[in-house]
Amino acid sequence: MSACVPTRTTDSPHTKRVHPPHSPPRAPHRRFRVAGADVSASIAVFLIALPLSLGIALATGAPLQAGLVAAAVGGLVAGRLGGSPLQVSGPAAGLTVVTADLIHRYGWRTTCAITVLAGLVQLGLGCLRVARSALAVSPAIVHGMLAGIGVTIAVAQMHIVLGGSPQSAVLDNLRSLPAQLADLHPAAVAVSALTLILLLLWPRLPGRMGRLLRKVPAALVAVTGATATAVFAGLTQPRVELPSWSSHALAGLPEGPVLGLVAAVLTVTLVCSVQSLLGAVAVDKLIAARPGLPAQVSRSDLDRELLGQGATNMVSGALGGLPVAGVAVRSAANVQAGAVSRNSTMLHGVLVVVAALLMVPVLELIPLASLAALVMAVGIQMVSLHHIRTVTRHREVPVYAVTTLGVVFLGVLEGVTLGIAVAVAVSMHRLARTRITHDEKEGVHHVHVRGQLTFLAVPRLSRALHHVPHGSCVVVELDGSFMDHAAYETLQDWQRTHTAQGGSVELTGRRAGTGTDAGSGTSPSTGSGGEGVMPATFTVQTVVPVNGAADSPLAGCRCRPWTPWRNHQCDSPPPAAPRGGRAAEHQAGPPKEPSGAEPGGRTGPVLAQAAESAVASGPARSAAVSAPTEPTTHTEPVEQAEQTETTETSESTGPGERAESIGAASAAGATGAGPSGRQLVRGISAFQRNTAPLVRGELARLAREGQQPSQLFLTCADSRLVTSMITSSGPGDLFVVRNVGNLVPPPGEESGDDSVAAAIEYAVDVLKVRSITVCGHSGCGAMQALFDAEPGGVQTPLKRWLRHGLPSLERMADPVRPWARLAGRTAADAVEQLCLTNVVEQLDHLRAYTSVARALRAGELELHGMYFHVGEAQAYLLSEAGEGKGEVFDHVGVADLSA
Repeated sequence: MSACVPTRTTDSPHTKRVHPPHSPPRAPHRRFRVAGADVSASIAVFLIALPLSLGIALATGAPLQAGLVAAAVGGLVAGRLGGSPLQVSGPAAGLTVVTADLIHRYGWRTTCAITVLAGLVQLGLGCLRVARSALAVSPAIVHGMLAGIGVTIAVAQMHIVLGGSPQSAVLDNLRSLPAQLADLHPAAVAVSALTLILLLLWPRLPGRMGRLLRKVPAALVAVTGATATAVFAGLTQPRVELPSWSSHALAGLPEGPVLGLVAAVLTVTLVCSVQSLLGAVAVDKLIAARPGLPAQVSRSDLDRELLGQGATNMVSGALGGLPVAGVAVRSAANVQAGAVSRNSTMLHGVLVVVAALLMVPVLELIPLASLAALVMAVGIQMVSLHHIRTVTRHREVPVYAVTTLGVVFLGVLEGVTLGIAVAVAVSMHRLARTRITHDEKEGVHHVHVRGQLTFLAVPRLSRALHHVPHGSCVVVELDGSFMDHAAYETLQDWQRTHTAQGGSVELTGRRAGTGTDAGSGTSPSTGSGGEGVMPATFTVQTVVPVNGAADSPLAGCRCRPWTPWRNHQCDSPPPAAPRGGRAAEHQAGPPKEPSGAEPGGRTGPVLAQAAESAVASGPARSAAVSAPTEPTTHTEPVEQAEQTETTETSESTGPGERAESIGAASAAGATGAGPSGRQLVRGISAFQRNTAPLVRGELARLAREGQQPSQLFLTCADSRLVTSMITSSGPGDLFVVRNVGNLVPPPGEESGDDSVAAAIEYAVDVLKVRSITVCGHSGCGAMQALFDAEPGGVQTPLKRWLRHGLPSLERMADPVRPWARLAGRTAADAVEQLCLTNVVEQLDHLRAYTSVARALRAGELELHGMYFHVGEAQAYLLSEAGEGKGEVFDHVGVADLSA
């Protein structure tokens, strides 16, 4: 077998322009050019913005032309001056309730003046460069505010959908809703129902034709379809009325009580600013998820974005438009449509101006009920189930609920103020709430501290510690992420006193890496008696009683929490110096275990409660108890299921020796197992102690119901590929098949491997999996061996197995077939190219299996290709680039943009 693979070059010679010597180069001609991607993106955004702008203006009670003015100004002014190039600004649903209330109180012209003043305040805040401070608002408050606004919009627009007119307050709308249901208008209900059906079904059109049709925005299709039906059916109902632009009302001098106007200006400023700045951050996430785009588009300048929004609101209010803010739906559409610069946003504003001037007869055919149904659907979507699950997971439901109810029943500013107050109260409660329990088990006293250790908890901590008898064995478990200086000194002083009286103390915590020293007066943060705070994260250790003759190694290694054996970047602690007497003999007896064998990691993201912890890492280090410990100077998150245990001791213990560690680790030492055996036993022991209690309920359910995985995941046996980690999956999610080189032997081949074929048949026919993923990875030793193998020689088991990869080598050598490639860059070398090609080839082998082919024809199964770059921790998914262009592995990024 030849390992020679033809080399392809993509570089082509280009002639370079030269200028005469000793003369400066010619200045390039600066011409305004608009990329084709920006033109297509601007059209997509315009088609979404046009019906939404009219609908939001209708919902606020403002002139419908005000929505078009705000959309045009948002595109032109904010698009040119704003700090987020791809964010689209315009009339936002989040401002509907605020604007409607202002129009009801002060009238339209004063509302326009309030918008101008709010823009002026935004300009001042932008000049003060305080934009980043707006991001300090709790996400629960923002989500609650949007949910409350969404509920208010949906309840108000329900009346127009049913053919009536909404009231000014939510409670009034709720009270009059039964009477409105009893007096339905069939024409309005029919048009609204058709609009909602098209909104719901259009994004779900199946097949290739459906993919093409889905490029047209659902909002435009819904309004257009409802309008055409109403026109052809001759339905009589209220329609859009756009008066002449000559009678369009502009901003006037503000009239009303000064305090009320100030509150109104602050409310508009707050809502516009927070929504725009959070939208800019979300757009940055979307841009980062698009391969190749981050290099072309700069990150958002939040201070400039605030300045741009201020200028936009001043212009929009002066021209008689609605308040303007960054809009999530249109921004997401702009990025997904392929926009590469701010030109797309500005062009969408130009298109809105053209439509407002030339399409008035067409716009006046739109039924108001259709626009109301569209806005009602937007309001319902603002109550996001994803946001509710997020705040529930982070235990911020009270903040979310109070903010939502406050916005619905009191107003936006009042609701946000209540939300901030509740968020502060919840934070103070969490900081001050500390549970301290003391119990005794088998002669060992356990003091368990749950929560943050601050000076407020010092009296209770002191009381619990002084109830411990002198000379007893004590385990103090600190289940928190923060400890202040007062609590640290209290615990350290008691520890020193207790060990001096003949007792032993074992401090445990959720994360290794920080320890206390019974004999040193080291301060938590300064290292020499200064004041400070420290994270409550302790390495388990045993303090030597009486004379402290024996030194205990401090397992100071801090590796990733999914590596329970800590098999890298960990150095063994220096051996203790031998000392005379009986203690020295015992200390030199059993060999010290390397710190790399310390357990304490967790098994993987098996449950939400076991996997919701953040990952923090640091340099590996080791120390002895006698040396001062350098505590971490930042607060780290608490792991749900990570805890360390004590190091091994000799079989016979006596005065002056360390207490023997509890659990299976000591049993491993007693049986004389080697380091690998002890690592295995320690890992199992850590699972039984830490992770098993968290997953026992879920595994019991799976044991009763049987496995029902949704995917067959076929990947390499490489130890660096942790499938549960890179897919965020848990028990019962994946049916995993691993082999050398993630190979799928072609079906029916002589002397083929039946184990892979049996797994495929079982997964497809019995388990009814819905997808199969073939995952290759960088640095694959099997692909390297396949690439370097020479024909002939002894046929070892490895060579016989790797023959299933020969079609991949032939596919890569075929000059007719285009190479599989990575998005944004070429393959690093021929071996990486072979890894990519192998994934594509094994997918072809899968399609040849009878069960797979049958499921594919029935539409019950999907095939996916995946490539994981180990060094970059970057996943790529295979996508078809088109006929003749080959297969492309695209980045899998992070994008979170709420509608």
